Amino acid sequence: MKKIFLSTFLLAAAFGGFAQDVNKLISQDDVTRIISTLAADDMQGRATFTPGIEKAARFIESEYKNIGLKPLAGDDGFRQNFAMTHSTPVNLGVAINGKAIGADSVFANTSAAALNWSSSPDVEIVKLTADKTFRTEYRSYVSSGKKLLILVDPKFADIFKMLKGRLQNGSVSLKPNDGQALVFVLGNHDDLKTFEVNYTGKKEQLPLFNVAGIIPGKTKPNEYVVFSGHYDHLGILKPVKGDSIANGADDDASGTTAVIELARYFKKLDNNARTLVFVAFTAEEIGEYGSQYFATTVEPDKVVAMFNIEMIGKAAKFGENSAFITGFERSDFGPILQKNLEGTAFKFFPDPYPEQDLFYRSDNASLARVGVPAHTISTDQIDKDKLYHTVGDELSTLDMGNITSTIRAIALSSRTIVSGEDTPKRVAKLER
Repeated sequence: MKKIFLSTFLLAAAFGGFAQDVNKLISQDDVTRIISTLAADDMQGRATFTPGIEKAARFIESEYKNIGLKPLAGDDGFRQNFAMTHSTPVNLGVAINGKAIGADSVFANTSAAALNWSSSPDVEIVKLTADKTFRTEYRSYVSSGKKLLILVDPKFADIFKMLKGRLQNGSVSLKPNDGQALVFVLGNHDDLKTFEVNYTGKKEQLPLFNVAGIIPGKTKPNEYVVFSGHYDHLGILKPVKGDSIANGADDDASGTTAVIELARYFKKLDNNARTLVFVAFTAEEIGEYGSQYFATTVEPDKVVAMFNIEMIGKAAKFGENSAFITGFERSDFGPILQKNLEGTAFKFFPDPYPEQDLFYRSDNASLARVGVPAHTISTDQIDKDKLYHTVGDELSTLDMGNITSTIRAIALSSRTIVSGEDTPKRVAKLER
């Protein structure tokens, strides 16, 4: 009975017509079909630059075509193509006070073809001490544009090892800055007097593509509402009990499924005043690069709202029929959505995990930085989700009723924004 109630609660909504439409037009069977395809083993975890993500893109394109979406202006099809510079390390040697540092304790993040530092005065020495937050400091280093030699406290050995492993396969950038270089060394090295860094790498241009389609607006075609999720994931990882495929069922096949279903729903209604953009972003897992590129192709002041959907496969900490919105306090986006759900059992809450910095950890951040009221909707209990970024993020762990109900709630809660009746307040540009 609980499953039946969860998936059909909107039938009892006070505004019957809307609720009947959403229950009829967004079916759990279709949700299951789509997410089962995206999270299947033959997608190989949908890692960026792999055959698996190509296969996923083709599937999303076929769904958009069947729905009847149109490509973005200027695009021949549903792929929003762009290229990134992929930089791969070939050799790295670091010495401090004349003593070579072991290869396991160093890594570099740079697009430069070579580095030759010999106690260079233009290289800043930074200490990432135990009292700091690795993720926050790392982002500041990446955005600094500087040449940095970063001494990392042994407390961060695990995350150091993880990041080193990722960067061994190369780093990517939309606009490479060969003048910037980050060299990380594990250890305190309080007595540093001299340092030597010798690095060589190779660069190549690799193609990437978001998958995007639109439903043109009927009366306000130059105002845009974006519905998004990312279709990439981590790909193939170290085997655990014989399983090496990180299927990314919740992260973020669930969000991509929502985007496709919302596109189908609004296309069948065919009464949207504003132009609706449905985009599956690439390269979120390696730095939100798909959404960063997308943000350069739109006029931010014409984008009135962004519904980014990330990990809706399980019940939220608030219980069934609930989800949270990142950056709830930054605009009136959340209150507008909740107002549109009056008479239903579903409720949106502010992000309960402020310490996780989720507002800046998903694709909404790329548009929020240029002032768009761009927020992520999620149900994930990330503080205790042991399957996050593991091979255990499988379809069998998800609740199809929760996904379906959340998609229906997003459809209903967005209706006055889609119709042009409500316009959320802008967020502060370049807040971070």
